[in-house]
Amino acid sequence: MESVNEGRSTCKCDENHEDLIKFLCGRVDAVYSFRDRYFENHQIEEAINKSEEIKKLLSDTLSVFNDHEHLITDDTRAKYNYLKGKLLNVVPTYDKDAENLLSKSIKLDPKLVEAWNELGECYWKNDELRKAVNCFEGALKEKRNKYSLRNLSMLARQEESKNREERIKNIEKGLDHAKEAVQLDPQDGLSWAILGNAHLSSFFGIQQNPSILKKCLGAYCQAEKDFVAKSTPDLHYNKAITLKYEEEFKLALDSFKEASLYDPTWEPPKIKEKQLVKYLNDIKELVTTSGKMKAKRLHQILQSIDSKLLGPYGGGSYTSSNGQKVNLTEAALPDLKPGMNEEKVVLGKVVCSVRNEDTVPFTFCMVDKGGTCVVVTIFNLADGKGVIIGDSVAIPEPYVTDVDFCYKEIDYKFRLIRVETPVILVVNGKKVGRDLQAGVQLSIFRKFD
Repeated sequence: MESVNEGRSTCKCDENHEDLIKFLCGRVDAVYSFRDRYFENHQIEEAINKSEEIKKLLSDTLSVFNDHEHLITDDTRAKYNYLKGKLLNVVPTYDKDAENLLSKSIKLDPKLVEAWNELGECYWKNDELRKAVNCFEGALKEKRNKYSLRNLSMLARQEESKNREERIKNIEKGLDHAKEAVQLDPQDGLSWAILGNAHLSSFFGIQQNPSILKKCLGAYCQAEKDFVAKSTPDLHYNKAITLKYEEEFKLALDSFKEASLYDPTWEPPKIKEKQLVKYLNDIKELVTTSGKMKAKRLHQILQSIDSKLLGPYGGGSYTSSNGQKVNLTEAALPDLKPGMNEEKVVLGKVVCSVRNEDTVPFTFCMVDKGGTCVVVTIFNLADGKGVIIGDSVAIPEPYVTDVDFCYKEIDYKFRLIRVETPVILVVNGKKVGRDLQAGVQLSIFRKFD
């Protein structure tokens, strides 16, 4: 592997221009290998130095290119421009010289797929997204390749949509591109990471189905088998996002922390970790204090909980997740078991809502007749909708998680009920209408953010 401390070298290939191109190609590959495999030879604590060391190696290698430019012929000019443009493209910021070199390379050799892809990266860094798409599509016309497909997957999902139908179409297109990239090279972890992101976009843009989160985590797990992908902060950040919505809070916090370790200068993982800790601290306090409600008011609420508020679930039937019609039996919150509580229904009153920076899921605390307080999270809820303090809420076949872990010397222990769709709820004795269900959008980091 190339070291940033090595001096400039020259190529003894003046008489063989193909050897010169191979030599320069090797130098560029060494720079990219240094970037992508940095942590093979460095401790994670050295991550803060990575950017500057890459810039130093880039500068040294650029000097090598300049030293040999007089040896370039008309036959090798296209590849030389491509390699030099790719070298300048190794950093995440836009470089006008890189764009010019790659544009010249393509004019000299329009079939140079790699140059099309690098030029697309240049345009993307400069927020010229339509030009970037054209480049990646141009590369695909010459050859189906994972690099173009991965980038088109991301761009399709970032494209502005006029309506929900167009948004869904873009997400599905992005998912198709990501799947094809994985098929072309199942060993490439970066392609698996992009596939995971595509599934996550589907979760938020189409339907918040927990099975989609499983697909996300499956793809990220495959990505982590590849050292290059595992060394990217993006992978750990997006995995953390997924784990948060899986309500695997400890694992999510660990992944946000790991993302920060791989790039200490990148702020979003630190911000998200801080927000999640505050969310969990608020839940812990509000569950313990029954929403900070005064004793007299809490007593009034407990007295007002009546089985009549079960509405259609009071002795009626319910169509369960497996399509079977079942009779529901009212259960107290302490009597529920972790996981799905089939043929049970719980009834309680809302004592508070919990602020969530991401708005999803809608989170509130409720108490049952016996005064037990739990936190409830609702997914697929339309923007601006929810429940308010004093509302009665009946939840059929509640899915329960007993959260119990320690993070940074703080213990988190509370019972959580997850509701995948609001349409199964009975609020104040009435079944909730379908107007309360909707999808939302999420921005997934990062590509030249």
